[in-house]
Amino acid sequence: MKQVIICMSIAVSLLACKNTSEEKKVQVIYPETKTVKTVDTYFGIEVKDPYRWLEDDRSPETEAWVKAENKVTFNYLNQITYRDSLKNRLSKIWNYEKIGAPFKEGDYTYFYKNNGLQNQYVIYRYKTGESPETANVFIDPNTFKEDGTISLDAIKFSKDGKTLAYSISEGGSDWRKILVMDAETKTITEDTLVDVKFTQISWYKNEGFYYSSYDKPEGSELSAKTDQHKVYYHKLGTQQSEDVLIYGGTNNEKHRYIYAYVTDDNHFLILTPKVSTNGNKLLIKDLTKPNSDFITILNHTDSNTSIIENEGSKLFLVTDLNASNRKIVTVDASNPTPEYWVDFIPETKNVLSPSTGGGYFFAHYMVDAVSKVLQYDYNGNLVREVSLPGVGTVSGFGTKKEETELYYSFTNYITPGSIYKYDIEHGKTELYRSAKIDFNTEDYESNQIFYTSKDGTKIPMIITHKKGLELNGKNPTILYGYGGFNISLTPSFSIANVVWMEQGGILAIPNLRGGGEYGKAWHDAGTKLQKQNVFDDFIAAAEYLIEKQYTSPNTLAIRGGSNGGLLVGAVMTQRPDLAQVALPAVGVLDMLRYHTFTAGAGWAYDYGTAEDSPEMFEYLKGYSPVHNVKAGVEYPATLITTGDHDDRVVPAHSFKFAAELQNKQTGDNPVLIRIETDAGHGAGTPVSKTIEQYADIYGFTLYNMGYENLPTNP
Repeated sequence: MKQVIICMSIAVSLLACKNTSEEKKVQVIYPETKTVKTVDTYFGIEVKDPYRWLEDDRSPETEAWVKAENKVTFNYLNQITYRDSLKNRLSKIWNYEKIGAPFKEGDYTYFYKNNGLQNQYVIYRYKTGESPETANVFIDPNTFKEDGTISLDAIKFSKDGKTLAYSISEGGSDWRKILVMDAETKTITEDTLVDVKFTQISWYKNEGFYYSSYDKPEGSELSAKTDQHKVYYHKLGTQQSEDVLIYGGTNNEKHRYIYAYVTDDNHFLILTPKVSTNGNKLLIKDLTKPNSDFITILNHTDSNTSIIENEGSKLFLVTDLNASNRKIVTVDASNPTPEYWVDFIPETKNVLSPSTGGGYFFAHYMVDAVSKVLQYDYNGNLVREVSLPGVGTVSGFGTKKEETELYYSFTNYITPGSIYKYDIEHGKTELYRSAKIDFNTEDYESNQIFYTSKDGTKIPMIITHKKGLELNGKNPTILYGYGGFNISLTPSFSIANVVWMEQGGILAIPNLRGGGEYGKAWHDAGTKLQKQNVFDDFIAAAEYLIEKQYTSPNTLAIRGGSNGGLLVGAVMTQRPDLAQVALPAVGVLDMLRYHTFTAGAGWAYDYGTAEDSPEMFEYLKGYSPVHNVKAGVEYPATLITTGDHDDRVVPAHSFKFAAELQNKQTGDNPVLIRIETDAGHGAGTPVSKTIEQYADIYGFTLYNMGYENLPTNP
């Protein structure tokens, strides 16, 4: 059993707790975590796994351990006197009306709305052509369960807008249920489809829809491996047991993800089989010809390629095949393979993410992680560059072909999301709805800088804080990163970040390699045997902030979730001196076994696996956070967060990392794990739980930076 003496001073002081002269010591005793003699052998090398038993999420022993750890964690958090003040401020600023962009389906116009502190967004609708003021509630997910832990996931209307298929998640799980509703009467019309996972819902006419799932795994559905995806067709009015297997299963090569979608004109069914999160095959089926076979456009997974539009048999594809930053090509469905492709919108130096609407293409580019949008006609002619409201991120440049206007959102780190209406033909933008939030944008500034990583690569980073901030090396700072899976961190507003910055805090977000900000080459530079580049980029960002006197190691926190949780775990074990606080959330932390849980094997494009080769095994073991905690080292004050229903990155990663740290930590910095119940990887988390989580994270962070009172009180 490991004991740590935690400093809990009652005195009002802005000094670090370790520097106060009079301290009230509170003894924190970690729960006893037993060890087992489990050993795995990789290429002749034995690796001990003493906490393997924590992988069993159905075990009474694991359940007891979770309760014991949460008791210690919340006992600690409850002694931070300003935790309630943070929660109250988060609740106050969160409590404003949030309304999404309208969209038309059938005879109605729909929109999402949250009155302020509702756990889940509500869908409203009104008859198209009437006033939005006449809108009524269509679906209220807050009625699904009192505590908000059943959330609405995807919604998809039939082609005529008269029938709706929508999916729900229970307790944050990736497993979904699909319900079918008569949109006019709002009544459920048939039995619920169950055991659905990682799916789109795509209608064929008004008759039925395609969806994807796995066979129910043996053992725990929250942690057992799921790696053979299948596509089914559900015809309205039939039982799920009658659903037709379209692709996948024993008669086809195994694929971990297969997504299916139908073109808007019901002409083609498109499949994108994948063995990993990156790269896909591409198949197409002509639905106008009965019993037609699938035609293979791409039979390899060396690119990310999809069909985004068609005009009859003319297909428009977006691809990064031989085009790292993506381009759009055209081809006829009769001869759709790459040798027949013709450039439509060629590759540029910036990454392309296109969409369509109103008879035009909208080429959304990232220029150093900031949005730029060009409008093209169907002949590939540039119509105009869209004039955007500012420097930041836009989304939503897409609508149905027959529409004459679309709605898009604009945001950045200091601008709450606002919705704009765009006249597609004339290129005119007008403000449709802005946020009425208790926050003054003019009091803050957000600046992009470029710093140099270990190998000389220039990395962009946006630093946001109050105007007039003194660069004295003492400012509480959160350095947030991700760096993986071709995901780009673009400027966006966060209510929680506002509360951090109100306290004089700095938010710094670098665009690390492994992300998608500069295309496929940038992504690949942070994968497999180059994964260390991501950690080096993050370390260099911290060193820049310290060198330029934004902060110091005593007032720096490093934070990230999922792949970003791996980032934090790797950096804190490689450079325990770098930051005062570490905040790994839902992290991938056991790099030797990640691929044995749920759909984890699909992450191998980014990580590789310990079975690939001796070199890959040694590389993974060399940075795997669980395997690199060393006795006799003082690690940062650490608050690990996870959810007991996380079946994306199973909580065993966090459990084992916490056990290792608690057993080996030296010094007074606490190591705590906060395990949310009825919560998953993050999507669909009720607002009430989110507010509590941020109050705990910020309270823990500021307290361990030495703040006995909040730095400021807005």
